[in-house]
Amino acid sequence: MTAFLRQLAQSRRDGKPLGITSVCSAHPLVIRAAARNAAHYSDILLIEATCNQVNQFGGYTGMLPADFVQLVRRIAAEENLPTDKIILGGDHLGPNPWRSEPAASAMAKAEDMVMAYVDAGFRKIHLDASMGCAGEPAALDDATTAERALRLAQAAEHAARKAGGEMPVYIIGTEVPPPGGAHHVITELEPTNVAAAQQTIDIHRDMFRRAGMEDTFSRVIGLVVQPGVEFGNENVVIYDPSKARGLTQLLDREQSLIYEAHSTDYQGRAALRHLVEDGFPILKVGPELTFVLREALYGLDLIASDLIEGYPPRALFKTMEKLMLDNPVFWQGHYHGWPQEQHVQRHYSYSDRIRYYWNQPEAAAAVQTLINVLQGRTAPPTVFRQHLPGFEGWFGKPLDPTALVVAAVQRSLDNYRAACTGG
Repeated sequence: MTAFLRQLAQSRRDGKPLGITSVCSAHPLVIRAAARNAAHYSDILLIEATCNQVNQFGGYTGMLPADFVQLVRRIAAEENLPTDKIILGGDHLGPNPWRSEPAASAMAKAEDMVMAYVDAGFRKIHLDASMGCAGEPAALDDATTAERALRLAQAAEHAARKAGGEMPVYIIGTEVPPPGGAHHVITELEPTNVAAAQQTIDIHRDMFRRAGMEDTFSRVIGLVVQPGVEFGNENVVIYDPSKARGLTQLLDREQSLIYEAHSTDYQGRAALRHLVEDGFPILKVGPELTFVLREALYGLDLIASDLIEGYPPRALFKTMEKLMLDNPVFWQGHYHGWPQEQHVQRHYSYSDRIRYYWNQPEAAAAVQTLINVLQGRTAPPTVFRQHLPGFEGWFGKPLDPTALVVAAVQRSLDNYRAACTGG
C-alpha cells in the first residue's frame, strides 16, 4: 500500500512530480466522497486520523483506531474501492492529547496509541513528540523531540512485526500551522528556516542510527515543515514558491525525502500544483472538506425552509447553533470579537470548528430529517439558484440530498487530484 508514497521523491527527481491528497476527516460523508473519487479514477486513497480525533480512549469522535479503520473500509466497500487501494495514516501521533500530564505517563499513553494504530492497520505514521508535557517548555528542543520520536517508532515497529504485513513508513518534523488553522488574521508567513529543517533531519537520522534502527529510518519518507501556507478564521495565506525555494533546494541534498504540507485547505488548484512541483507532494486537507459539506447542507436547509410546509425555518442551522452554544469547548478560545462576530464565525469560519459537532446525536438527527424531507423532491431552478447557485446540474431533477453533499466535497477533492497529477 505504501509503495506509492515511497516513490514520491523519485518522481520529483525524474522531473515528473506526482502528489497525493491526504484526507484528514472522520466525517462519513467526507470519507464517502474521497472513496467515491478514488474508485472512479482508480486512485489510491490516503486517509488519516489524528491523535485527538481517534485514540485508544476514543478521542473526540468516540472511535478507537480499529473503529476508524472499520468505518473507512465499510464505506470504501460500498463505493467499490478495493482495500489494497487504501492507505491509512496516523497524524500527529504523540503525547499531545495528554500533554497536561507528566512526560512519563503522557509518553506511555502515546506509545500505546501508536501500537493501537499500527495494530489496526495504519501504515503511515507521523511521529510528533514536539510538545512539552507538564513542567516542560511548550516546545521541546530537537534532541528531546527526536528521542521521543524514536521511542514511538520503536513501539510502531514492534506492533507491525507482531501484526505482520508491510512495515510502516514515517513522517518526522513538527513545524506546522496550528491544527485547524490560526485564530487571527495572518498577513505574512515565513516558511521554515532551511538550516532548522536540515538539523531536524540530521538529529533524527543520528538518533535512529545510534539505536541501531537504520532500516526504520530508511522508511522515513518525509518531513513536516511550514511551506508558507495557512488559513485563519477569515483569510487564507496562499503559497508563494519564491519564499520556499531554499526548502525545495534542500531536497536536492536529501534525495530520499519529500515534504508533507499541512493546512493546504482553500489554496486552490494552481497553488496546490506549485506545492507538488516544489517537493510538497503530500497535501493534507480537512477543514475545507467539512466547510463545503456545511455549505451544501445549509443550502439544502434553506431550500427546505422555503419549500416544505411544516419544516421549521433554518432547522439545521438552529440545531447547530444550539449545540455550539450549549457546549462551547470546541470553539471558545478560537473565535473572538463581539457576540455577533462570534456567531458568524461559529458557522462560517474557514477554521470550520463546527465540524466537531456533526457527530452529535442532535446534529445527526437534524441532518437526517433534512435529507428525508427533500429526498425525491424537485426544487424550482429559481430556488436552487438562490441557495445553491453552483449546482446548476441538479436543477429540475428529483433531489438526492446525500449525493449532492458528497458531490460538493468531491469538487474540492477534484482540485487536489488535478494538482497531484498535473491534470
